[in-house]
Amino acid sequence: MEQKNFIGRRKTSTARLYIQPGTGEFVINNKSLDDYFSTKAHRNVANLPLEVTETDGQFNIKVTVRGGGITGQSGAVQLALARALDDHDEDFHGILKEHGLHTRDDRMVERKKYGQPKARKKGQFSKR
Repeated sequence: MEQKNFIGRRKTSTARLYIQPGTGEFVINNKSLDDYFSTKAHRNVANLPLEVTETDGQFNIKVTVRGGGITGQSGAVQLALARALDDHDEDFHGILKEHGLHTRDDRMVERKKYGQPKARKKGQFSKR
């Protein structure tokens, strides 16, 4: 299998993922998965497509992720990995779709409006 490039996005993060059959090495920005995502929750989010398809340890995965914060980056890695596994084996499509891993989370930060302190917060109301 040739090495392909898969892209995942979440908030303002973009993950570029390369996958090939191997020993289960998972590298993100030249660091291991455990070193890059310090919290277990973020590691679980990024690793979910492998657990759902029961292919943990069967692929070497290299990811370059940029932009946003840790939560957005883990979501971007998840989407890129789900797309890569779907391309590798079409039998995984239904399983990944069932767990909602094909859907790009399109929620973004709402912009701040003028005349208000934040996006939705208004000034204090005074009746008299």
